[in-house]
Amino acid sequence: MKALVLIATKHMEIEDIDQPTVKPNEVRIDTKYAGICGTDHALYNGLPGSADAVPPIVLGHENSGVVAEVGSEVTNVKVGDRVTVDPNIYCGQCFYCHTGRPELCDNLSAVGVTRNGGLEQSFTAPASVVYPIPESVSFKDAATIEPISCAVHGMKLLKITPYQKALVIGDGFMGQLFVQLLSAYGVHQVDFAGIIDEKLQLNKEKFGVTNIYNTTRDKIPSDYDVVIEAVGLPQTQEQAVEATRKGAQVLMFGVGKPDAHFQMNTYEVYQKQLTIQGSFINPNAFEDSIALLASGKLNVDPIISHVLTLDQVEGVLQGKVKGVSKAVVKVGD
Repeated sequence: MKALVLIATKHMEIEDIDQPTVKPNEVRIDTKYAGICGTDHALYNGLPGSADAVPPIVLGHENSGVVAEVGSEVTNVKVGDRVTVDPNIYCGQCFYCHTGRPELCDNLSAVGVTRNGGLEQSFTAPASVVYPIPESVSFKDAATIEPISCAVHGMKLLKITPYQKALVIGDGFMGQLFVQLLSAYGVHQVDFAGIIDEKLQLNKEKFGVTNIYNTTRDKIPSDYDVVIEAVGLPQTQEQAVEATRKGAQVLMFGVGKPDAHFQMNTYEVYQKQLTIQGSFINPNAFEDSIALLASGKLNVDPIISHVLTLDQVEGVLQGKVKGVSKAVVKVGD
């Protein structure tokens, strides 16, 4: 079968490899679509993701497909089921797993990071991380359930109530997801800041954004109850803190470089009684994410910008393809 293999840092090749063997507790899935995200860019360039990827490895941790084979111990899905996969596999034995914080697991492994993922025609995953999807959710949209689940985890870390006024900084795919999620969770006003006017206007017209700000020329007011930073750059992290009113919450969702730092006024954190919250991966968020897509409260189709073939993936990871908001790869028929 065909697979796009990360041979070494910044080097991928399409190869013919053997179909994977299914263990008793595993499921083999014929891939339909696989998403490409910032983690894949990092892994391609030799940087860490949720865990380290050691070449040769097949990336692809955002997936949808059809169950082709099940192990002897599998009871939650059957051959022919339409499914998606939560890539993160927790050990269940470390301190963090035992204290209800599996996302911080000391022994985290992941489909498409530490074991072969969806950028191949067929891949395996433990049945425990395989989720059926309803007919109303397309395979293309289902390939975005993993990033949706990461955003849902971030939402769960916040205290959200309808009176709040919220700001999302960052007009990439994740920022655009948060715009819709904040509305779905009942926040009465959602504003949006970024650098691409077309994306800002799209979200105002389609997803109910009240005010938009182009951060290259507009000043953002400092009156927000919730600010979500979805970029990961020091300047936007500083903007996120500066945009707060008293008692606000800031979700630092954007993934910065490992050696990056930003500055903030510590007296302002004290005086405003700010909550500054990090968010890592996606524990216990897939069912909510599937429900949000199935109900229509999330609409990802307008913000998927590119549908690729396997031979186009490396060009995207190299930055040769411009204007990518969200790319998914059509792997199977």
